[in-house]
Amino acid sequence: QVQLVESGGGLVQAGGSLRLSCTVSETRSSISKMYWYRQAPGKERELVAQISEGGSTNYLDSVKGRFTISRDYAKNTGYLQMTALEPDDTAVYYCSVIIQNAKYWGRGTQVTVSS
Repeated sequence: QVQLVESGGGLVQAGGSLRLSCTVSETRSSISKMYWYRQAPGKERELVAQISEGGSTNYLDSVKGRFTISRDYAKNTGYLQMTALEPDDTAVYYCSVIIQNAKYWGRGTQVTVSS
């Protein structure tokens, strides 16, 4: 069974940085797309960044220039480098992948940015 495990969340001051990781296990198939979503309290889940198998990326407008999504194909791991963090970035961040047209989710990691 495919499993996603996120790590790297925590508490950081505004202006600080964090790097989230997402490791995908129990799959022998290639990962097509990888996504990072977030959900703040009382808000809907939103797509923050995505990366295709070929490496093309897209970002939520509010994080462009501050966040960078990447992936290590050999390790089946994805990353979200977050810099210049703002209090509005506070949320639970979820990793998601598509493998053979099925979408899988991690359980999320909390990111809290203090002002």
